[in-house]
Amino acid sequence: MIEVEEHILSVERLRELMPTEGFVNTFLKVSDRLNDVARAFIEQCPFVVIATKSSQGLIDVSPKGDPVGFVEVYDDKTLIIPDRLGNHRVDGFHNLLEDPNIALLFIVPGHGDTLRVAGKARIVRDASISKRHAVNGKEPLLALVVDVEEAFMHCSKSMIRSRLWQSDHWPARKSAPTLAEWVVATVDRDQTLDEVQEDHSADEAARLY
Repeated sequence: MIEVEEHILSVERLRELMPTEGFVNTFLKVSDRLNDVARAFIEQCPFVVIATKSSQGLIDVSPKGDPVGFVEVYDDKTLIIPDRLGNHRVDGFHNLLEDPNIALLFIVPGHGDTLRVAGKARIVRDASISKRHAVNGKEPLLALVVDVEEAFMHCSKSMIRSRLWQSDHWPARKSAPTLAEWVVATVDRDQTLDEVQEDHSADEAARLY
Protein backbone atom coordinates (compact mmCIF):
# COMPACT_ATOMS: atom_id res chain seq x y z
CA MET A 1 0.00 0.00 0.00
CA ILE A 2 1.21 3.48 -0.81
CA GLU A 3 2.60 5.46 2.13
CA VAL A 4 0.70 8.72 2.73
CA GLU A 5 0.52 11.28 5.51
CA GLU A 6 -3.11 10.59 6.38
CA HIS A 7 -6.02 8.34 5.43
CA ILE A 8 -9.38 10.10 5.77
CA LEU A 9 -11.54 7.59 7.64
CA SER A 10 -14.56 9.53 8.87
CA VAL A 11 -17.15 11.98 7.62
CA GLU A 12 -16.23 14.27 10.51
CA ARG A 13 -12.61 14.49 9.40
CA LEU A 14 -13.65 14.91 5.76
CA ARG A 15 -15.90 17.81 6.67
CA GLU A 16 -13.21 19.33 8.86
CA LEU A 17 -11.04 19.55 5.77
CA MET A 18 -13.86 20.38 3.35
CA PRO A 19 -16.56 22.28 5.27
CA THR A 20 -20.05 22.89 3.90
CA GLU A 21 -20.20 26.58 4.83
CA GLY A 22 -20.57 28.84 1.83
CA PHE A 23 -21.88 26.11 -0.48
CA VAL A 24 -25.60 26.33 0.21
CA ASN A 25 -26.71 25.98 -3.43
CA THR A 26 -24.53 22.89 -3.86
CA PHE A 27 -26.60 20.97 -1.33
CA LEU A 28 -30.00 22.45 -2.16
CA LYS A 29 -29.83 21.97 -5.95
CA VAL A 30 -30.62 18.24 -5.86
CA SER A 31 -34.03 17.21 -7.20
CA ASP A 32 -35.82 13.89 -6.91
CA ARG A 33 -37.18 14.24 -10.45
CA LEU A 34 -36.36 15.64 -13.89
CA ASN A 35 -37.45 19.26 -14.17
CA ASP A 36 -37.71 21.30 -17.38
CA VAL A 37 -34.01 22.20 -17.23
CA ALA A 38 -32.96 18.55 -16.99
CA ARG A 39 -35.33 17.61 -19.79
CA ALA A 40 -33.93 20.33 -22.06
CA PHE A 41 -30.35 19.26 -21.30
CA ILE A 42 -31.02 15.59 -22.05
CA GLU A 43 -32.76 16.54 -25.30
CA GLN A 44 -29.48 18.16 -26.44
CA CYS A 45 -27.28 15.30 -25.28
CA PRO A 46 -25.64 12.74 -27.63
CA PHE A 47 -23.49 11.09 -24.98
CA VAL A 48 -24.01 9.62 -21.51
CA VAL A 49 -21.68 7.70 -19.19
CA ILE A 50 -23.39 4.94 -17.18
CA ALA A 51 -22.09 3.50 -13.89
CA THR A 52 -23.30 0.20 -12.42
CA LYS A 53 -22.06 -2.07 -9.62
CA SER A 54 -21.82 -5.85 -9.35
CA SER A 55 -22.79 -7.79 -6.24
CA GLN A 56 -19.06 -8.20 -5.58
CA GLY A 57 -18.69 -4.43 -5.48
CA LEU A 58 -16.80 -3.98 -8.76
CA ILE A 59 -17.98 -0.83 -10.52
CA ASP A 60 -18.35 -0.62 -14.30
CA VAL A 61 -18.46 2.66 -16.23
CA SER A 62 -19.72 2.49 -19.80
CA PRO A 63 -20.09 5.25 -22.42
CA LYS A 64 -23.22 5.37 -24.58
CA GLY A 65 -23.59 7.59 -27.61
CA ASP A 66 -26.21 8.13 -30.30
CA PRO A 67 -27.89 11.00 -32.17
CA VAL A 68 -28.75 14.03 -30.05
CA GLY A 69 -31.69 13.34 -27.75
CA PHE A 70 -31.42 9.55 -27.95
CA VAL A 71 -32.24 9.19 -24.24
CA GLU A 72 -35.99 9.48 -23.93
CA VAL A 73 -37.47 11.44 -21.04
CA TYR A 74 -40.64 9.41 -20.68
CA ASP A 75 -41.83 11.47 -17.71
CA ASP A 76 -40.26 13.42 -14.85
CA LYS A 77 -39.30 10.21 -13.03
CA THR A 78 -38.43 7.91 -15.95
CA LEU A 79 -35.72 7.71 -18.60
CA ILE A 80 -35.44 5.19 -21.46
CA ILE A 81 -32.03 4.39 -22.95
CA PRO A 82 -31.90 2.19 -26.08
CA ASP A 83 -29.17 -0.45 -26.23
CA ARG A 84 -27.11 -0.53 -29.41
CA LEU A 85 -24.80 -3.14 -30.92
CA GLY A 86 -21.65 -3.67 -28.86
CA ASN A 87 -19.11 -6.28 -27.88
CA HIS A 88 -21.61 -8.55 -26.08
CA ARG A 89 -19.78 -8.26 -22.74
CA VAL A 90 -22.95 -6.64 -21.30
CA ASP A 91 -21.12 -5.88 -18.06
CA GLY A 92 -23.63 -3.21 -17.10
CA PHE A 93 -26.60 -5.48 -17.75
CA HIS A 94 -25.03 -8.24 -15.67
CA ASN A 95 -24.51 -5.76 -12.85
CA LEU A 96 -28.07 -4.45 -12.99
CA LEU A 97 -29.43 -7.97 -12.66
CA GLU A 98 -27.54 -8.17 -9.37
CA ASP A 99 -27.87 -4.56 -8.20
CA PRO A 100 -30.38 -2.16 -9.86
CA ASN A 101 -28.61 1.01 -8.70
CA ILE A 102 -27.39 3.17 -11.59
CA ALA A 103 -25.74 6.55 -12.10
CA LEU A 104 -25.67 8.60 -15.30
CA LEU A 105 -23.51 11.52 -16.42
CA PHE A 106 -24.93 13.45 -19.39
CA ILE A 107 -22.43 15.39 -21.50
CA VAL A 108 -23.17 17.92 -24.25
CA PRO A 109 -20.21 18.66 -26.56
CA GLY A 110 -18.80 22.14 -26.07
CA HIS A 111 -20.88 22.66 -22.91
CA GLY A 112 -19.13 23.09 -19.59
CA ASP A 113 -21.88 21.89 -17.27
CA THR A 114 -22.99 18.27 -16.96
CA LEU A 115 -26.13 16.59 -15.62
CA ARG A 116 -25.94 13.83 -13.03
CA VAL A 117 -28.80 11.39 -12.52
CA ALA A 118 -29.07 8.42 -10.16
CA GLY A 119 -31.74 5.84 -9.50
CA LYS A 120 -32.76 2.26 -10.24
CA ALA A 121 -32.74 0.59 -13.66
CA ARG A 122 -34.50 -2.31 -15.36
CA ILE A 123 -33.56 -4.14 -18.56
CA VAL A 124 -36.61 -4.34 -20.82
CA ARG A 125 -37.69 -5.71 -24.18
CA ASP A 126 -40.65 -3.82 -25.58
CA ALA A 127 -41.85 -3.48 -29.18
CA SER A 128 -43.12 0.09 -28.83
CA ILE A 129 -39.89 1.30 -27.21
CA SER A 130 -37.80 -0.44 -29.87
CA LYS A 131 -39.87 1.12 -32.66
CA ARG A 132 -39.55 4.64 -31.18
CA HIS A 133 -35.78 4.28 -30.90
CA ALA A 134 -35.04 2.80 -34.32
CA VAL A 135 -32.13 4.39 -36.23
CA ASN A 136 -31.63 3.77 -39.95
CA GLY A 137 -34.46 1.26 -39.74
CA LYS A 138 -32.64 -0.77 -37.06
CA GLU A 139 -34.50 -1.28 -33.80
CA PRO A 140 -32.67 -1.94 -30.52
CA LEU A 141 -33.31 -5.36 -29.03
CA LEU A 142 -33.24 -4.14 -25.42
CA ALA A 143 -33.46 -0.90 -23.48
CA LEU A 144 -32.84 0.42 -20.00
CA VAL A 145 -35.70 1.99 -18.07
CA VAL A 146 -34.29 4.22 -15.34
CA ASP A 147 -36.45 5.22 -12.37
CA VAL A 148 -35.00 8.57 -11.34
CA GLU A 149 -34.31 9.19 -7.65
CA GLU A 150 -31.82 12.07 -7.84
CA ALA A 151 -30.83 14.68 -10.42
CA PHE A 152 -28.66 17.77 -10.40
CA MET A 153 -26.42 19.86 -12.64
CA HIS A 154 -22.66 19.80 -12.07
CA CYS A 155 -20.45 22.85 -12.55
CA SER A 156 -17.97 23.28 -15.40
CA LYS A 157 -14.69 23.39 -13.43
CA SER A 158 -13.55 19.95 -14.63
CA MET A 159 -14.15 20.93 -18.26
CA ILE A 160 -12.31 24.21 -17.78
CA ARG A 161 -9.32 22.60 -16.08
CA SER A 162 -9.07 19.78 -18.61
CA ARG A 163 -9.65 22.14 -21.57
CA LEU A 164 -11.72 19.28 -22.95
CA TRP A 165 -13.49 21.33 -25.59
CA GLN A 166 -10.47 23.40 -26.62
CA SER A 167 -9.11 21.63 -29.70
CA ASP A 168 -5.83 23.54 -29.64
CA HIS A 169 -5.03 21.69 -26.38
CA TRP A 170 -5.91 18.22 -27.67
CA PRO A 171 -3.02 15.74 -28.04
CA ALA A 172 -2.20 14.52 -31.52
CA ARG A 173 -4.89 11.97 -32.34
CA LYS A 174 -2.46 9.15 -33.13
CA SER A 175 -0.34 9.72 -30.02
CA ALA A 176 -2.77 7.92 -27.68
CA PRO A 177 -2.87 4.08 -27.70
CA THR A 178 -5.76 2.37 -29.47
CA LEU A 179 -8.09 -0.51 -28.61
CA ALA A 180 -6.24 -2.58 -31.22
CA GLU A 181 -2.97 -2.03 -29.35
CA TRP A 182 -4.66 -3.10 -26.11
CA VAL A 183 -5.92 -6.31 -27.71
CA VAL A 184 -2.48 -7.18 -29.09
CA ALA A 185 -0.92 -6.53 -25.68
CA THR A 186 -3.44 -8.58 -23.66
CA VAL A 187 -4.99 -11.26 -25.89
CA ASP A 188 -2.94 -14.32 -26.84
CA ARG A 189 -3.83 -14.52 -30.54
CA ASP A 190 -1.75 -14.79 -33.70
CA GLN A 191 -2.87 -11.49 -35.20
CA THR A 192 -0.77 -8.50 -36.11
CA LEU A 193 -1.69 -4.99 -34.96
CA ASP A 194 -2.79 -4.11 -38.49
CA GLU A 195 -5.04 -7.18 -38.66
CA VAL A 196 -6.71 -6.36 -35.34
CA GLN A 197 -7.18 -2.74 -36.37
CA GLU A 198 -8.71 -3.86 -39.64
CA ASP A 199 -11.20 -6.03 -37.75
CA HIS A 200 -12.15 -3.13 -35.47
CA SER A 201 -12.53 -0.69 -38.36
CA ALA A 202 -14.79 -3.14 -40.18
CA ASP A 203 -16.89 -3.58 -37.05
CA GLU A 204 -17.26 0.19 -36.64
CA ALA A 205 -18.33 0.54 -40.26
CA ALA A 206 -20.86 -2.32 -40.29
CA ARG A 207 -22.22 -2.69 -36.74
CA LEU A 208 -23.22 0.75 -35.46
CA TYR A 209 -26.92 -0.23 -35.60
